[in-house]
Amino acid sequence: MKRLPFGLSLSKPLLPFIALLLHLTAWAHKPSDSYLTMRADGDSSQLAVRWDIALRDLDYVLELDRDGNGELTWGEVRSRGDDIARYAVAHLRLTADDKACELQPVAPMMLDHHSDGTYAVLTLSAKCASFERGLKAHYSLLFDVDPTHRGLVQWIAPGGLASQPLVFSADSAEQSLQLKAPSAWETLRQYIIEGVWHIWLGYDHILFLLSLLLPAVLMRIGNRWEPASSLKGSLLEVLKVVTAFTLAHSITLSLAVLGFVSLPSRFVESTIAASVVFAALNNIRGSIEKRRWVMAFTFGLIHGFGFASALADLGLPQGALALALVGFNLGVEVGQMAIVAAFVPLAFWLRGTGFYRKVFTPVGSIVIAIIATYWFVQRAFDFRGPF
Repeated sequence: MKRLPFGLSLSKPLLPFIALLLHLTAWAHKPSDSYLTMRADGDSSQLAVRWDIALRDLDYVLELDRDGNGELTWGEVRSRGDDIARYAVAHLRLTADDKACELQPVAPMMLDHHSDGTYAVLTLSAKCASFERGLKAHYSLLFDVDPTHRGLVQWIAPGGLASQPLVFSADSAEQSLQLKAPSAWETLRQYIIEGVWHIWLGYDHILFLLSLLLPAVLMRIGNRWEPASSLKGSLLEVLKVVTAFTLAHSITLSLAVLGFVSLPSRFVESTIAASVVFAALNNIRGSIEKRRWVMAFTFGLIHGFGFASALADLGLPQGALALALVGFNLGVEVGQMAIVAAFVPLAFWLRGTGFYRKVFTPVGSIVIAIIATYWFVQRAFDFRGPF
């Protein structure tokens, strides 16, 4: 048994838990995505395609960092521009009327900066047959090395009247591109699903929520955690925390999406990481006990800007902006409540054990704080690190 700070001991049953949390340091940024905008050129059967692919992903599959110093220069990237274009084109297939479209680069590769790093920007053109019998896209970028990778597509149909967000994943690699505007239900459903996936894949949001939920089934007496006396009291505490977090991030998500407020992405992402550190350490020091909902509301305002960035990356249909906003926010809440429903009953059942009170809660909080501190350093100082 190993000794830890604050007089805590590390038992063998906790080692798998810590190993799992430490694995999350590899997800200091959001999961791997690429972004495509595909637009039909007037009434013709030609498509204009812009494709943003993360340099970190391209470096992994193409080994762009030739000198192996851990830093990519413009010279290293530019010298492999043709390889990057060939690799991308080989993993995107467009078919119209059951015939393959001819996809090729039409401009030099550029670079653009997203909230999670630098991306290569490819400008492509696709010459297709007529669209009378439909248009399909098959996307396979990075699926062979990263099954969690997604292609986020904004498809703009002929005439610019129909805007359709699509998400390609390993289990939905081929999809049809609609030539008419999707129904209100289809738009709402799409963004609800994306909201659920965003919270489930947003490890910083999950760890912040778990840091607030860990002590919800406990009460502090002196310097010790003791089990809560009733399920009703624990559920009331959870309700206050979750409601405060929901209200706060809904406010800033709406304000950011509607264009009323904007914050630098590095500040937002760094502050989100700092919020996880603060919430986790609070479980050790006990600075804020009966007003964790205040902390949830305060930091929830910042998390809302993070949600807004993810929603913007998905693409916002101008004709159905309200539906997209409502759907995404509803999806976030559904995903969040699923986490609460899975965690709280188990935590309440274990609350009386010494393992939960003396090991799981304090040591788990310390590990969460360490992981979030690593994220903060990466985001605030643009530090790539070994992960």
